[in-house]
Amino acid sequence: MLPEFRNEPFTDFSRPENRTAMEEALKKVKSELGKKYPVVIGGVKTFTNETFDSINPGRTSEIIGTFSKVDREMANKAIETAASAFESWRFVSPDQRARYLLKAAASIRRRKFEFAAVMVYEVSKSWAEADGDIAETIDFLEFYAREMMRIGSPQPVTSYTGEENELYYIPLGVCAVIPPWNFPCAIMAGMTSAAIVAGNTVVLKPASTSPYIAWKFFEVMEEVSLPAGVLNFVPGDGGAIGDTIIDHPKTRLIAFTGSKAIGLRIQERAAKVNPGQIWIKRTILEMGGKDFILVDEHGDIEAAAEGIVAAAFGFQGQKCSACSRAIVHEKVYDAIVEKVVARTKTLKVGNPEEYGVFMGAVIDSKAHKSIMEYVESGKKDGRCLTGGKKGSEEGYFIEPTVIADVPPTAKIACEEIFGPVLAIIKCKSFDEGIAIANGTEYGLTGALYTSNRAHLERGRRELHCGNLYLNRKCTGALVGVHPFGGFNMSGTDSKAGGRDYLLLFTQAKSVSERF
Repeated sequence: MLPEFRNEPFTDFSRPENRTAMEEALKKVKSELGKKYPVVIGGVKTFTNETFDSINPGRTSEIIGTFSKVDREMANKAIETAASAFESWRFVSPDQRARYLLKAAASIRRRKFEFAAVMVYEVSKSWAEADGDIAETIDFLEFYAREMMRIGSPQPVTSYTGEENELYYIPLGVCAVIPPWNFPCAIMAGMTSAAIVAGNTVVLKPASTSPYIAWKFFEVMEEVSLPAGVLNFVPGDGGAIGDTIIDHPKTRLIAFTGSKAIGLRIQERAAKVNPGQIWIKRTILEMGGKDFILVDEHGDIEAAAEGIVAAAFGFQGQKCSACSRAIVHEKVYDAIVEKVVARTKTLKVGNPEEYGVFMGAVIDSKAHKSIMEYVESGKKDGRCLTGGKKGSEEGYFIEPTVIADVPPTAKIACEEIFGPVLAIIKCKSFDEGIAIANGTEYGLTGALYTSNRAHLERGRRELHCGNLYLNRKCTGALVGVHPFGGFNMSGTDSKAGGRDYLLLFTQAKSVSERF
């Protein structure tokens, strides 16, 4: 009997043996940097003439790896190959498909430090953030495997005399998976494994800034003997091949996590029926957020300040769930601001290879430039109390920045920044706080700190976001515990890590036989 699902525990790096293991993993990964990696279609590895480099954001002279770049012809071939593999993969039993995921989870668990170390180099994650990413990866594999076993058999229907009736879930077809760089293992593996275990085949186009960790995951799926063609690895420029993958008539589903602009583009293109296409394409879109933590006059000031800082600056604020806005009642405003600023000043910024570093570099030069423009805009609209400057020139570092007295309509209060910038907004009442919290086009995560039961209940009803947290920070969703996805321009509210998620990768078939 398979054990019940339990979330993978986080690593305690205060224990010397865990620090030593991580240090050894960092040395191992560093010794392997700079290699060349192929495209893999139908199990065939191809090195192309055109390539691109994955770069360490915290040390821009360091090449993580050089990756072959897929062109349009190869992208079409990947879709056709995946479509061919689907004809046999879809008839593999759900339990058997689930066991591939369970085996992969076990393999990654044994190599947990190595996989975390890859992200320290490739996306400048701190030890704790990288460890959390891998724990979530394992959770997705374990959870979706069990979910497929649960929904893989015929589902209950109402009995009817003289007939045998069944309803069961069957796969869709070829799934294009386009993951982000900010959770480059967890979200990538989560979308990919959900598609595979549901009986679909996958064309995986990893984020161009984090292809190495996707390659490591692909290697694991090869090691567990996933049949060739079920998962195809097609790194490259999304602008060059993205439309090809999305538009292909044999693409059945697009699973995407990233920006609002690209998500809306995918939705628009997927809606068009191309020659030879015999279905309506399905999209699963997780896009941006402008997330809040609301603190009323009854909130625990210490807990709220701690939650705000952790949620605003964890992984440099590069989370769609990050606290970009702290909305604070005027009665506790000054106290909250003081404590947030004091805590922010203690955060250690630097190369995350070093134990104890809280914040590394932002992902690339484009992000660095955009974030600094938001900082300058924020300085005009509010008071910059700490940060607001670039860090080391060795990489794309930015100081954690707190800007207070920000008007609710200011640019930094309305637009997604995706960086270590916190806007603090004062409200005069709980009603105004709710209005400000709901006053953006997004609706992903939010948090409310209060001891007032009436306010907690109003928050449950009136705060419009897909993931609402009461008296805790707005980041850190756990698979199975906090199914994740947002409203409005935050996406299709797919609820990754929830019991409904695999249904998005399947279609229900009803069969009735009369005797």
